[in-house]
Amino acid sequence: MAYTLANGLAYVEELNRRGGDVEKFAKRLSFFFYVHMDFFDEIAKFRAGRRLWAKFMKERYGVKDPKAQHFRFGVVCGGSSLVAPQPYNNVVRVAVETMAAVMGGAQSIFTCAFDEAFQIPTEFSAELAVRTQQIIAYESGIGRTVDPLGGSYFVEQHTDRMEEMITKVMGEIDTYGGVIPAIEDGWIQLRLAERGLERKLDTDSGKNVIVGQNFFKKEDEQIGVGEVFKLDPTVAQRALEKFQRTLDTRNQSAVDASLAKLAAAAAKDDENVMPYLVDCCHAYATVGEMVATLKKEWGEFKEPVNL
Repeated sequence: MAYTLANGLAYVEELNRRGGDVEKFAKRLSFFFYVHMDFFDEIAKFRAGRRLWAKFMKERYGVKDPKAQHFRFGVVCGGSSLVAPQPYNNVVRVAVETMAAVMGGAQSIFTCAFDEAFQIPTEFSAELAVRTQQIIAYESGIGRTVDPLGGSYFVEQHTDRMEEMITKVMGEIDTYGGVIPAIEDGWIQLRLAERGLERKLDTDSGKNVIVGQNFFKKEDEQIGVGEVFKLDPTVAQRALEKFQRTLDTRNQSAVDASLAKLAAAAAKDDENVMPYLVDCCHAYATVGEMVATLKKEWGEFKEPVNL
């Protein structure tokens, strides 16, 4: 949460530098998170994020419009928490995370299919993921009020503590010199890698309980369940043929002209390249061609740390 908020503030600073009106563009900003399995941690994390973002907008940038102070965010439920052993347990995990997201104030929720830990979801598993959302939305009643846990002694205390921890990490980023040098130097990537290793070691040691994986295991269990996703063997060839037809029939002069304008815009320090990218798309320039054009002007970012 701290890294994401710091990134958001970096965008606000840059847009302000370019002359943007924060009262207007702040209404369009949104964030994206994964939900994890500690129910109250996740609720407190999102509640703290909402409070902090509104505070930053109001006190640091003088934003007066309440809509421009809103912390708009979407989430994925069941990302890194899904495991292959005993995969039907993942349905429960996704449901728990979805309820945490609702109670934390998420505006958009994606629920993963239970078999995503080991295969592309089948039609059955994808439908069950949607039904999980629908049961929570239409049967549980937890979406009938805003911030349903607001006022709970434990949740409010935990939210305060989470806010303090987030603020502390953001202070460390500021001390380092800001989020941009922290990314360019690999400082944030290293911190994330260290946290990932810590979680892995906690799981391996049993400190972090994962039902079916490191606790309550079935020694003779075969990973995988039910229907297996099967790729149509003709899909790749049909996609390649369609791609080639597009290359053969597009106006190459229009493609070259749009890419040249993109290169010229990228060469300028303060030019917004988005309109030029849109023009490239209308001319049927490929993503690879657009990326290659930008690489010639900007180079390519290389991870500064060996993870």
